Amino acid sequence: MSISALSMVAPNALDDFCDLQSVPVHRHFGRNEIVDRFRRSVPFDYIIISGLDVDGYRFGKGHSIDTDLPPAFMESYAADALSQSDPFVIAAKTSFTRTEEKDVYAVSPPPARLVYLADLFGVHNRTLFPIKRSGVVYGAVCFTRNDPFDADELAFLEVIAEPIHTVVTRPLMERFAAQELRLSKGEIACLAHASVGLTSEEIASVTEYQVDTVNTYIKAAVKKLGATNRSQAVAEAIRRRLID
Repeated sequence: MSISALSMVAPNALDDFCDLQSVPVHRHFGRNEIVDRFRRSVPFDYIIISGLDVDGYRFGKGHSIDTDLPPAFMESYAADALSQSDPFVIAAKTSFTRTEEKDVYAVSPPPARLVYLADLFGVHNRTLFPIKRSGVVYGAVCFTRNDPFDADELAFLEVIAEPIHTVVTRPLMERFAAQELRLSKGEIACLAHASVGLTSEEIASVTEYQVDTVNTYIKAAVKKLGATNRSQAVAEAIRRRLID
C-alpha cells in the first residue's frame, strides 16, 4: 500500500488530480494546525478520518483515509491484511454508534500481530465516531490515545468528530462530488438559484434556459441527490458543498 504525503487542507492540494479516482487513497498529513487545535482541547495521539459522502467511497470501503498515524504502521497493517481480522474495524463497520476498542476486545481479542504493531507504534484505545446522513454511515473519525478517554472527553470528541471530518474532506467534496454524482453545470446552476428562493420562471430568466429546461434540470438533480423534492435537493446540495 502506498502512503501519500498529500494533505487535504494544504493550499492547492488537488491541483494535480483530474478526478477522485486519481487522488491517493491513503493520505498522511503529519502535524496539522487545524487538527492540533482540537488536540489541545482533548489530547489524543493519532486521528484517522475516513469515508466520503459519495457512492463507493463511504466508510468501510477503505477508499479514502486521511491520518497522522505513522506510515510504517499503516503499511504493515495493510501488508498483513489486518482489516480482515481486526475485531475493532469489523465491529465499527456495522455500528451506528461510538465504537471503543476496549469494549470490542473484551469480547473479541485482537490477533497477536495487531497487538505487536499497536505496541510498537503506540496505537492504543481506538475510539471511533460514525458520521451519518439520513441513517446512512458515510464517514468516521477515529481517535487514539495511550490512556483511555474519560466520559467528558468522549462527549467532546463526539461533538467535534463531524466538524473535523467536514474540514478535512471539504476540498475533495468541493472539487469532485458533483463530478462523482454526475451533476451537470445546468443542474448545479439551477439548484444554486433555487437555493436563494427563485422560482423556475425566475431561474429561466436569469440563466436564459427555458422554463421546461429548468424544471428538467431540477428534477434530474433531485433524483441524483436522492432527494424527494426541490427543497430537499437544495438542502442536500448545500450540505454536500456543491453550492454555497
